[in-house]
Amino acid sequence: MSPTTRSDYLIIGGGSMGLAAADYLASRPDASRQPSVQVLDAHSPPHDQGAHHGETRLIRLAYGEGSGYVSLAMRALDRWQELERETGESLFLPTGVLNLGPAAAPFIQQVEASARQYDLPLERLGGEAASERWPGWALDASMRGAFEFRAGVLRVERILASWRQRVDRSANVTLTTGAQVTRLQPLAKGGFEATCADGRRFSADRLLVSAGQHLAPLLAALGIELPLTRVRKTFAWFEAGARYGPESFPGFSLTDEELGVYYGFPDIDGAGFKIGRHDSGQILAPGERMAAFGDYPDDIVELQRVIERYLPGVGALRHGAVCQYIRTPDEHFLIDEPLPGLIVAGGFSGHGFKFASALGESLGEWLVSGHAAPGLAGFGLGRFSK
Repeated sequence: MSPTTRSDYLIIGGGSMGLAAADYLASRPDASRQPSVQVLDAHSPPHDQGAHHGETRLIRLAYGEGSGYVSLAMRALDRWQELERETGESLFLPTGVLNLGPAAAPFIQQVEASARQYDLPLERLGGEAASERWPGWALDASMRGAFEFRAGVLRVERILASWRQRVDRSANVTLTTGAQVTRLQPLAKGGFEATCADGRRFSADRLLVSAGQHLAPLLAALGIELPLTRVRKTFAWFEAGARYGPESFPGFSLTDEELGVYYGFPDIDGAGFKIGRHDSGQILAPGERMAAFGDYPDDIVELQRVIERYLPGVGALRHGAVCQYIRTPDEHFLIDEPLPGLIVAGGFSGHGFKFASALGESLGEWLVSGHAAPGLAGFGLGRFSK
């Protein structure tokens, strides 16, 4: 049996949240000694086995999923811009984000309510006016637009690479790749031990598990049931003309009562116009193989329908990809400490990455201090037992 590698803190899952927390702990100012932090990932981030591939994500402040996210989004944007300054990398593109849907759509109403509550700048305009302003759209009077100019696009894979470089240079944080954790167990003297598929063992007094699809199975072995569902999702890039460049076309969210809920991006760096569907998808078991893009007929059809209805200058498919959402029943995050010293972060339900810079800060501080930030209280596991 191999010896156990001991550290002060252990992070299982080096994806969006785990690596964000590790980066924070690597750079955290501390008058006392810097704690030792071990990060384990089954692969080598950035990679396409989690929730951070696909080049880009939107960040919005006037939040359609609930005004409770706004303060977190504002802190996240500050942290993204701070990371840009520190690394010298282009990580955030202020393209603005246009939220579109019928005026009665709950998402549009919540975007407007969030803006009012937090006094956020938000431009409201009808569908025809939006089409005139952004000729890439073909919208009629039934649609309403809410444009947030402070919002924009995050370059997710560049961000993960930047965090990884900083962690790799750190004196107190170690990232171990190819480390697939298969078992967690509490230790008699306190703390936890993680065992990997190859027999390596790691232990720490305090632990953060941010392991995506593997989170629920790992916690189930400790008698903790997490209400998480893995969902196969698709997105694709298409040919597009000059009207879809980042200077003339914003990121967007689109609610159509017939077609569903979609999101998209301008053509950035010649990659093509990107669009994906936020709702729907195929349920998968943890570890189950995801079918490739195009294996389901609707993979292409559902995107083409939106393009044909609303986006007259978007052309042929370039290529598509698959990803996964780990969803909670209410599609809000799951962040809690179900056992003393064991913090879980998951269930980000397809809208978590934009917050990763702020959540990494909060999760890192939680590991060190033993106290959760008040802003995380609404994400607890207890809400599902009420």
